[in-house]
Amino acid sequence: MYGPGILVRSLSVPTRTDRHLNQWQYHSRSDHHSKVACWGIIFDLLLTCPLLRRHVQEGRVCFGINHEMRDFVHDRKKDLDMVLCTPSSGGPGSQSDFSSLVADYQIVLSADEQNALLSMPALHRAPVGSVLMALEAKAAMTAHQRALPRLYDELNSSHLTVHGASDQAIAAGFVMVNIAERYLSPDLNKKHRATDPQWSSHRQPRDAGLVIDKVRQLPKRAKVGDTGYDALAIVVVDAANDGSPIDLRGAPPAPQPGDIYHYASMIDRVAHIYATRFKDL
Repeated sequence: MYGPGILVRSLSVPTRTDRHLNQWQYHSRSDHHSKVACWGIIFDLLLTCPLLRRHVQEGRVCFGINHEMRDFVHDRKKDLDMVLCTPSSGGPGSQSDFSSLVADYQIVLSADEQNALLSMPALHRAPVGSVLMALEAKAAMTAHQRALPRLYDELNSSHLTVHGASDQAIAAGFVMVNIAERYLSPDLNKKHRATDPQWSSHRQPRDAGLVIDKVRQLPKRAKVGDTGYDALAIVVVDAANDGSPIDLRGAPPAPQPGDIYHYASMIDRVAHIYATRFKDL
């Protein structure tokens, strides 16, 4: 599975610049991290699910970005980071495709990943018809405990909106949790940080564990008609946000291999659901 490695490698490069000329790897007011995470998930799904690759090759499946889904039951709406969908006939298609997002999102790929991308059929961006899978990616980087209610509510509203719009659609979630003991927050460093950085301190691994435990409380579903996420992954990173490399952390409290929240388990589950739910697409 390449996604988590692509994410931390890409986020290790500072790409966000604020008005004080600070360069940030992660900024809470940017969706860069979410887009890179979702790109990596679809990349791994294309490698894992032969039926999805065939549907893409045949032009039956495309993707959309920041797609607004509306819950038919409660008339609420939400923008989802990225969706896999059937193309709509109502509107012109985009000239961009999945591979072009590498440059757009400043994604850093290894040689093996570049070769794997070249071997894939072209996945095109197009007006969204029926949503087959909707991705929501969130991050908890600092102020872990204070952020828990909002994080939970935003994640919970996603699967409710997705399935309120289409019960057949796959609702997949991804949460990145920071386990660094010190962190430079863009919100607290609204000046040139090199001269006077203001560090945030975390009690680790306690703070990261609190987020992981809360995410585990999100509802999950085993079949169409139930309420909850179809698949959900938690990835733990060590990110000081000071320009130093961001690292993956695999030791507890990060989900272990075989855990339903482990990234590989999420990819395998989504690939299996897709292959069974959309075999007659």
